[in-house]
Amino acid sequence: MNLPMSFVIAQAAPAAGAAPAANPLMTFLPLILLFVVFYFLMIRPQMKRQKEHRNMVSALSKGDEVVTNGGIAGRVDEVGESFITVEIAPNVKIKLQKGAVQQVLPKGTLKSS
Repeated sequence: MNLPMSFVIAQAAPAAGAAPAANPLMTFLPLILLFVVFYFLMIRPQMKRQKEHRNMVSALSKGDEVVTNGGIAGRVDEVGESFITVEIAPNVKIKLQKGAVQQVLPKGTLKSS
């Protein structure tokens, strides 16, 4: 079955011209969905951790037992505006930024170790 080339071109041309215009919303939908997934899986949990850390640091008081980001454990001796003094051994005190506190330990943890 030999079809003339003009017949094949004539049949293909209307199909190419009849393509409907793409909806702009459908074009950006995958990008929007990706952003929503990133927000709920990465951004939101990170913001929650930052808020919990800010609350923990603002609630520090004298006598709290803490662990710093560097792994140093000690008892808070003095609390200032942006710095704290931590006693890590008898008569050995270091001054740290409040943000360097990673965790507040339960009372009595340092005596048991």
